[in-house]
Amino acid sequence: MTHYDVVVAGAGPVGLMLGCELRLGGVTRVLVVERLAEVDETIKAGAINTPTAVALDRRGFLPALVKVHQEAMDRFREFQRARGGDGSAPPPPKFAGHFAGIMLDAALLDAADPAFADVGPAGDVGMVAQSSLERLLAGRAGELGVELRRGVELTGFEQDDDGVTVHLSPVDGSAPESVRAGRLVGCDGGRSVVRKLAGFDFPGTPPEITGYQALAGLTGAEGLAAGWTATDTGVYTHGPVPGRILTVEFDGPPVDRTAPVTAAELQASLRRVSGVDVTVTEVRTVTRFTDNCRQAASYRAGRVLLAGDAAHVHSPFGGQGLNLGMGDAMNLGWKLAAVACGRAPESLLDSYTSERHPIGAWVLDWTRAQIALMRPESHARKLREVFTDMTRTVDGTTHLVKKISGVWQHYDLPGGHPLVGSSAPDLEFADGTRLADHLHGGRGLLLDLADDPGLRAVAEGYGDQVDVRTVGCPGRPELSGLLVRPDGFTAWAADRLGVGAPGKPEDALADALERWFGAPAGGGAGAPSPDRRSSIVGGA
Repeated sequence: MTHYDVVVAGAGPVGLMLGCELRLGGVTRVLVVERLAEVDETIKAGAINTPTAVALDRRGFLPALVKVHQEAMDRFREFQRARGGDGSAPPPPKFAGHFAGIMLDAALLDAADPAFADVGPAGDVGMVAQSSLERLLAGRAGELGVELRRGVELTGFEQDDDGVTVHLSPVDGSAPESVRAGRLVGCDGGRSVVRKLAGFDFPGTPPEITGYQALAGLTGAEGLAAGWTATDTGVYTHGPVPGRILTVEFDGPPVDRTAPVTAAELQASLRRVSGVDVTVTEVRTVTRFTDNCRQAASYRAGRVLLAGDAAHVHSPFGGQGLNLGMGDAMNLGWKLAAVACGRAPESLLDSYTSERHPIGAWVLDWTRAQIALMRPESHARKLREVFTDMTRTVDGTTHLVKKISGVWQHYDLPGGHPLVGSSAPDLEFADGTRLADHLHGGRGLLLDLADDPGLRAVAEGYGDQVDVRTVGCPGRPELSGLLVRPDGFTAWAADRLGVGAPGKPEDALADALERWFGAPAGGGAGAPSPDRRSSIVGGA
């Protein structure tokens, strides 16, 4: 039986990103299996949020993302011309979006809000469709040596104390096989086979809508309003690219979500919601969705873990699912790699659920609130009017955009410095590099910004996991040091005025290094003294 360190079920963006992170973390044998034979071109999320763009920048994807973003802007201008414009109008602002189909006016956004600072050039990238991201990640996975098998589905597994036996079946009917893995991760979507077979508790709320999203050939579309429109029968949107339509009806979930969507079904929904006699002449890509809203109580059951839609499902408004799953992959990848390679104890994996579950719960509630404001009944519509008035203020728009963009996301990590637990700022250094440039390898990073040999001595023994850089940072002269985890989140920080954890900065740094990277090799200078060991929970 072939043995792998980790088997990942599902080669969407989440599964592919996780595979890349595992290889960067030193995992030798990574297998990703996918039922579909090719990249899924079904229309899904059309944009990435700031944390996703920043994470991809930190892995060297920024030039490719900029190219994809620009191509999307070109399609936006094509849509303008198709509706009688000249294509000269500016593209959507980088942070603009909608809440429940209520468009936000970027002119009201307080771009000087501190939440938008320090994200770097990745903050200018957003229009990256899910299928484009999947192709980029598939290429990188191949470069890193991830074994990707398409046209193969997971049909079962058994886990024991030593590993997981995974049963695989090619969809072409050829002979099935079983492989052995140290860990199994389900990134296999909202109907996850891994989640169901492992018996994860999956509580939540049932669906009440049927929605369609499509790229289609249309006649009579000149009668459709551009953007989001609420009607007496639901909500629809047209654009921002030619042929893109979306409808939402509140008549309950579909009888069969797995049945193919026909042009007649799509056309009937569009006519009912819009009241316009549009004809669907061609369906290029279409998906049917609901607002089924559920979240796994835990993201780990022994040697089996969940990420992405396998761990949480909700309505797709705003593309929150893609971005939530990418955050899962970034958080889990380096931790699972450290455990699989023997650098960290099993307890490190407990922090995956504790850090990601609250963010997932927030996303579920965020999408539930949007459904409530979309309902075509009198009380909801009056509430929508009140909410719309609030979005016409600077404070209202700025608050919503901060939530939509994801810049608020934070982990509750130990440490007294305000940067701890947040995504590290994309600092610009005296040598012309940015922080993102130093994270391409997926390792931890200790920044010695004050040329302090004491800090560097603490990091001795972590050379196999943490890069140490002594460099000046003219833009943030108050900072003296920063420890960044492989996922880009700040684990420790100190400044020249003593802001941070009580006691010596070296002691707090040693605690943070051991917490996230284990004991130093050879018991070097970073080894904690007995009076500090009590603050290190299980070495994780």
